[in-house]
Amino acid sequence: MSEDHPKSDGPKLDGPKLDWKGDVPVARAFDDPYFSLGDGLAETRHVFLAGNGLPGRFSPGFHIAELGFGTGLNVLAAWAAWRASGVDGPLRMTSFERFPMSASDMARAHRAYPELAGLSDGFLGGLGPDGFQSDNLQLDLIVGDARETLPLWEGKADAWFLDGFSPAKNPELWEPSLLAAVAHHTSAKGTAATYSAAGAVRRGLQDAGFEVQRVPGYGRKRHMTVARLP
Repeated sequence: MSEDHPKSDGPKLDGPKLDWKGDVPVARAFDDPYFSLGDGLAETRHVFLAGNGLPGRFSPGFHIAELGFGTGLNVLAAWAAWRASGVDGPLRMTSFERFPMSASDMARAHRAYPELAGLSDGFLGGLGPDGFQSDNLQLDLIVGDARETLPLWEGKADAWFLDGFSPAKNPELWEPSLLAAVAHHTSAKGTAATYSAAGAVRRGLQDAGFEVQRVPGYGRKRHMTVARLP
């Protein structure tokens, strides 16, 4: 798909109610920012890319799935890393999101990261209700409650970005049954990473069959969680 087509405003659905701290959106329903107030891009690279051993594990056909599409910053960071890696073919991504944000709000959130400006413009210009397609990125956006949509998904991911709001504020996205569905839709030796180090999250991943480690988190956050299927 060409990256120079007119910009749409993304999925035509009721989006989240937002407050803003600078260019960082805060979900009013959860009173939680979508990413670090310090440096969301650095946080994404530490938690979701490095936490899943990326870009070192990239290979043709690699598939990332995420719970929580949010501003699309994780997608842009992964896409940038994929392009820099030189791996042949497109990166495949699947994002599960209940309340998709408008493209104009995503664009505001991306403004703090000028190094991603070219990717952001092309991405938001081509983002539709079902995702985005280009020569080096194939994104499927699945809108709805992940507790309902993930069990119906027919795919399997090599890596998961578990990026829901805080488990204390958004427990639905960290339920043991949903984490079990994540494991069921993970390739052999696949991985998952999350900023959360909550005991319930780690136990849920362990019960689902993952080998779980608590590792240093980003910024002021002392710990985060990484997981791997044996």
